Amino acid sequence: MDLENLPLAGIRVVEFSHMVMGPSVGLILADLGAEVIKVEPKGGDQTRKLLGSGAGYFPMFNRNKKSLCLDLKSEAGLAVARKLAGRADVLIENFRPGTLDRLGLGYAVLAAANPRLIYCSAKGFLAGPYEHRTALDEVTQMMGGLAYMTGPPGRPLRAGSSVVDITGGMFGAIGILAAIERRHRTGVGAEVKCALYETTAFLVGQHMAQMAVTGKAAQPMPVRVSAWAIYDVFETQSADEQLFVGVVSDGQWRSFCAAFGLDALGNDPALALNNARVLARDTILPRVRALFSGMTRAALIEKLEGLGLPFAPIARPEDLFDDPHLVQSGGLLDVTIPGGTATCLPGLPIEIDGARMELHHDIPEIDADAAEILRDLGYSDAEAAALTA
Repeated sequence: MDLENLPLAGIRVVEFSHMVMGPSVGLILADLGAEVIKVEPKGGDQTRKLLGSGAGYFPMFNRNKKSLCLDLKSEAGLAVARKLAGRADVLIENFRPGTLDRLGLGYAVLAAANPRLIYCSAKGFLAGPYEHRTALDEVTQMMGGLAYMTGPPGRPLRAGSSVVDITGGMFGAIGILAAIERRHRTGVGAEVKCALYETTAFLVGQHMAQMAVTGKAAQPMPVRVSAWAIYDVFETQSADEQLFVGVVSDGQWRSFCAAFGLDALGNDPALALNNARVLARDTILPRVRALFSGMTRAALIEKLEGLGLPFAPIARPEDLFDDPHLVQSGGLLDVTIPGGTATCLPGLPIEIDGARMELHHDIPEIDADAAEILRDLGYSDAEAAALTA
């Protein structure tokens, strides 16, 4: 899809953010066609330099953005920031509460100069007793019950990605898009806030509802009572080739038993209904495990796919680089990570008019777009050179 035909073409976004949550908001808007100017401190966003599990943060969440480095402790840098905000449709920030207010870049000040501005703050907590606490994805997973639900009893475990940062950023983007729609009617912008803790609470809301419905607290996922008898990870003939299989309806149960020669189970009237099978898991699962352990994963996949049953080979993140579906469907975008290495990373999981969102601006090098951005703001070449020196 051409850039000018993307849904958010013509929307200008200024992003004062780092790490994952704020950049996720900007990434979503950028992939949908907005012009996103990422304002970095002199020397670049420190997220660029993270090691270990943080090494992928910057390349994953900063494509399709332009980079401008500003010293917000200087009056010259603040002046540029105010000009950017004055011409922006959206501003994103995820600093500690009060940081941008102290710099004169808070919502009240900027909205007074630009009433159409939509100002999105990505924080640890929304308004309330915790709002001034410092939060991280892992902090809110722990205090919001998600880590408890993920690990086995007594061993809280964070989810295997920055799931709260990313979904929190998604809620920020939703709030921004809602505010843009309202601005079409009113001409006035809005202050939007999204937060890690409240996002975590939303994610575990299904378990809270389970408690309300059943009167029993939800058990951690590794020891939960599943809603279906066959809904588990199974060993196959090769110990390193596991497979998840789900049989989630009475019709699927009949098809499954017939296809795999489990006639005694399939024809048992006591097992005809789902809830009865759940109560008989201890009888059903050993039979299925023994059957699957004698088959190759490839043979099982062929059979299950033919039946239309839910299944999934257990994959690692690195396996996705060569996943045929992602590769052939345009789900991976070719990017150049800092240092000049070419790779591919997942695109936005959306199709619009049958088209996936594409790369239109590679992951920016530090301050790569400064000259263009400053000229657009009315600075002369000499002034731009002085600001970027």
